[in-house]
Amino acid sequence: MHMLVQSDSLSFAEHVKDGSACLRVNSLLKTYQGRGNVIEDVSFGIMPGEAVALIGGNGSGKSTLLKCCLRLIEPDRGEIEFLNQKILDLNRAQLRVLRSRVGLVFQHHNLIPRLSVFSNVILGAIGRKGGLRTWRHCFSTREIREEAMACLEKVGLPHLAASRADMLSGGESQRVAIARALMQRPDFLIADEPVASLDPRVGREVMELFMELNEQERITFFYVSHDLDHAIQYSNRILALQHGRLIIDDRSSLFTKGELREIYH
Repeated sequence: MHMLVQSDSLSFAEHVKDGSACLRVNSLLKTYQGRGNVIEDVSFGIMPGEAVALIGGNGSGKSTLLKCCLRLIEPDRGEIEFLNQKILDLNRAQLRVLRSRVGLVFQHHNLIPRLSVFSNVILGAIGRKGGLRTWRHCFSTREIREEAMACLEKVGLPHLAASRADMLSGGESQRVAIARALMQRPDFLIADEPVASLDPRVGREVMELFMELNEQERITFFYVSHDLDHAIQYSNRILALQHGRLIIDDRSSLFTKGELREIYH
């Protein structure tokens, strides 16, 4: 078992120290009343262009860690530097600007059912344009409309642009959610169990799409997964939490599924 082994060839610890990581977490602590420490003294860094899988059992702190990184919840202690900004020092407006550079994809895609696929994708531009007041501007601007179609091309769904979102399959809906995230022109993609509700074949297709975007667009990708096969196959590196502590941080190619199962015991 690779317990906090860090690859010399990638020098993860050095990147965290010298600030070249695009996400740097240092000594993070998050406590909930009645549950104790959900995240305990967690430190790691993610380099630009990496694809990193975060695994762990139920209640290990995976989703809490992800939300702390975006400051969707406030940690009790520690430092988080995201895209060269210390996010715990940012005010609300500054935080909104930072989040506009991060594409988010969740298990529940949160599409607006009665809107078309095309309209849902265009909504992704609102985050970078300044809010709902720009709704009409986004729809009336040729450049933005062409960009939305280009994002649908990237996820293989241009033919569904006019379809209502509530008529899509689960896999199609998740692809639309990815296209919407791409409309933000993100530097970083974060996904929380993005294929948990999909059947295995469709789940693999969606994960392959994420990796294509990571490799071809050079978008840094950080995601939570309960699927150990996915964690090994669709990442460069694996982080693993156990009872809120980071116990694995190393290249995914070093692990077998059997080894990773040990963290669930």
